[in-house]
Amino acid sequence: MQFQQLSYFVAVARTRNFTRAAELVGVAQPSLSKQVRVLENSLGTPLFVRQPGGIELTSAGEALLPHAERILIDVESAQRAVHEVAGLRRGRVRLGATPSICDGLLPEVLTRFHETHPLIELEVHEGGSRVLTHELAQGRLDLALLITPLSETRPDIETVPLRRDRLVLAAPSDDTADDALPSTVDVAALRDLPLVMFRTGYDLRETTLTACAQAGFSPHISVEGGEMLSVLRFVESGLGYAVVPEMVLANRPGLRPVALRNPSLSRQIALAHRRDTLQLAALAFHDELLLSLQQPG
Repeated sequence: MQFQQLSYFVAVARTRNFTRAAELVGVAQPSLSKQVRVLENSLGTPLFVRQPGGIELTSAGEALLPHAERILIDVESAQRAVHEVAGLRRGRVRLGATPSICDGLLPEVLTRFHETHPLIELEVHEGGSRVLTHELAQGRLDLALLITPLSETRPDIETVPLRRDRLVLAAPSDDTADDALPSTVDVAALRDLPLVMFRTGYDLRETTLTACAQAGFSPHISVEGGEMLSVLRFVESGLGYAVVPEMVLANRPGLRPVALRNPSLSRQIALAHRRDTLQLAALAFHDELLLSLQQPG
């Protein structure tokens, strides 16, 4: 069993297509297919089966996949560690963040870090906290900015609180009629408002629905299923209101924040990483994030 064969196997498993897998790893399709067959022969069992709808993993392939992915991750980590010890200044940091954090907090931090470390590549992945936690655990991310507490106990993930982010109700800025919302409303007032709701998997969706349930009602949802940018645009268009982090309303003249009370709503932003040792590039960016974003205790 060779490293190259495992990388070809993982590419096919992810794409479920030999041609696309060959393009992904940069080899000719016949060469990739041959190496996969050699791997199957060495293991004494097929790893893929061709179905009318495409390629599927056999039970043996399903069993091999997580081990193969871990081997590839460990080899990449070893290569990066050797390069850094040898004095190579180039590197890559894979950062995950929720969409609102990407929009509201990251741009200035990324710019500052790039100016200081121009040869380190920064790779940003957007996703919900649950997805980012899984990606961290699988070794596909070095760091993640997410919302805590996590949905499940993860002893393999370490989190450091950074800041508490106030949540507000986003309203159209031209909503200035006599019956317009005041600058502050109770959460119970959301009962009578059309809400623009984030897609399933967004932390903000769960926070909004939980707050409404605790206030004793189910919200009237005018539009749902949106990402951050689309939700904000829907609110600007007058389709409803949305509970969002206050920071995402900066530099958006079409929207105004309405403070929430009874209860006030907030969320805890944390910096997370696996408990194993961070590589030098990731450690440098970890320290930059703490310096730039962590509020005084």
